[in-house]
Amino acid sequence: MDDGFVQVARTTDVPPGKMLKVAAQGTEILLVNTEGEYLAVDNCCTHEDASLALGALHGGYIRCPLHGSRFDLRTGIPLEEPAEEPLRTFPVRVEGESVLVGPARRVTQEKINTGTWVTGKTTPV
Repeated sequence: MDDGFVQVARTTDVPPGKMLKVAAQGTEILLVNTEGEYLAVDNCCTHEDASLALGALHGGYIRCPLHGSRFDLRTGIPLEEPAEEPLRTFPVRVEGESVLVGPARRVTQEKINTGTWVTGKTTPV
């Protein structure tokens, strides 16, 4: 049975603290290794058409190189403006030396008056 996971890299392609732009499922994906935890999100910022692979990686967060929006790589949620929409995330699985990503998903959200995010279920996109 096909579970939708596809190989996008080898573990040696993305050392700890590094990121790699890969292509899968018809989209560019940013694959990140945060000290042995692999995370994957859309490579394109939701505010403007900017490649997050050119941004600054800080642990489990990525800063967009264009206007400075910062995103949580585990949830896709923007933590700083100007971005307001979350990135899609992709589940990651490591099998031996292979890094695989699964179908895209997005955290459901509500923007409340204080500008903070309330997260709910993660739903397939």
